[in-house]
Amino acid sequence: MIDHPVQLPDKQPVLRLVPMPKDENMFGDIFGGWIMSNVDVAGGIEAMRHSRGRVATVAVNAFQFHQPVSSGDLVSYYAEVIRVGRSSITTAVEVYAVRHPQQPVTVKVTEATLTYVALDANGNKRDISQKND
Repeated sequence: MIDHPVQLPDKQPVLRLVPMPKDENMFGDIFGGWIMSNVDVAGGIEAMRHSRGRVATVAVNAFQFHQPVSSGDLVSYYAEVIRVGRSSITTAVEVYAVRHPQQPVTVKVTEATLTYVALDANGNKRDISQKND
């Protein structure tokens, strides 16, 4: 596989992790489910931050894997809110891997959009349509 080097976004990642051998599939790549789970966490963090409270995932709108991730890659998850409804928030998450620490190469490995619903303490939808920073 040919790496297509890119630059990391000029902002702080929401989440940064290093996958371990226990996260590998039988071919030595990191399980897609491991990446998907962490994409959901990163998107959820942004949704919680924006709504200032509890959220739950209601939809995975799009998910694309561009390149595999390997044990030891430094995986960074960047998320931003792209849509706010009355009680829902949609986030876009981009995932980058920095490979080969001796001669670092950064590649975009995954991108996704997810929708969350804001919940109150009883698990009911709550209104977030007012402007939150």
